[in-house]
Amino acid sequence: MEKDVTLAQIEFRNVTKTYGALAAVKDLSLSVRRGEFLTILGPSGSGKTTSLMLLAGFQAPNQGEIFIAGKSVAAVPSYRRDQGIVFQSYALFPHLNVRRNLEFPLEMRGIKAAERTMRVDRILARVHLDGLEDRMPSQLSGGQQQRVALARALIADPPILLLDEPLGALDRNLREQMQTEIKSLHKEFGITTVCVTHDQDEALTLSDRIVVMRAGRIEQTDTPEAIYDRPATQFVAKFLGEANILENPGFTIEANAPQPSGTVAMIRPERICIVALNAPKRVDVDQYQSVTGTVDNMIYAGPLRKYHVRVGSTLLVVREHVASGRRALQPGDEARVEWLRSDVRFVAV
Repeated sequence: MEKDVTLAQIEFRNVTKTYGALAAVKDLSLSVRRGEFLTILGPSGSGKTTSLMLLAGFQAPNQGEIFIAGKSVAAVPSYRRDQGIVFQSYALFPHLNVRRNLEFPLEMRGIKAAERTMRVDRILARVHLDGLEDRMPSQLSGGQQQRVALARALIADPPILLLDEPLGALDRNLREQMQTEIKSLHKEFGITTVCVTHDQDEALTLSDRIVVMRAGRIEQTDTPEAIYDRPATQFVAKFLGEANILENPGFTIEANAPQPSGTVAMIRPERICIVALNAPKRVDVDQYQSVTGTVDNMIYAGPLRKYHVRVGSTLLVVREHVASGRRALQPGDEARVEWLRSDVRFVAV
């Protein structure tokens, strides 16, 4: 049966959580649709982890209410909220082997031994850990421990999955592999998932929607594509990827729309093209803004080159894909940097 993606599975209604004089979460209102993968993103102290702990039932709000499937969970303890949880530390039982770690949540629900065995065998195969069921957590790699933690969270078929910095302890290559695995598992199980992270790439890769938090409040909520391409504020633009903030740049900004008051112009580094000063002009030059500058620095990063280009008093960051036969510009080279006028965004200060 097709899931109703319009139905809210989780709702925060005017939720505030304080610690003494500090408000970690301030008047938070947020809905998570059934089957959605929503990521709460923000720096340390933004309130993202507190929001997850409130949803999990490990903490209680000072004001407001949290609803799951339309019912308030104010009086429902964490162990009765029927949620799978994966922590950054994995929180596996060190004295139990993989099979016993996976059986534990099923035993707590009173599921019989034969059914437990069947479910464990099935989930082990799904997360590519069959054959490792007798190993202790200390005998597993970080990636294998992460798979066990995910399997344990999913094995009881909970309607909600909570992920607290789930990939923070993994190296980059393994993190990318696990992003693919988590995305695949979410698609297969269709579980409403709330993930907390400070990793922008992780949020963009995994999410149906992203919530960016700052100082206990929501700064912006939107799809990954929209929030990256059309950030609402300067904070979001700079936090989610790199951004050239063109405030008093020393040249006139040309855009397809007038600049609203209280905003500053912004353009992403990958939207800017860089060429040698004597390169031929574009055929569609009327659609572009072009300025000249001097290369301050060039950083080679495998498939990408990152340039810092000095244009008057402004230092522009430019990213380009490394193309076969294309000569890299060097520090001191004069260059022309160009961007489509339609790629300029205006963000609130």
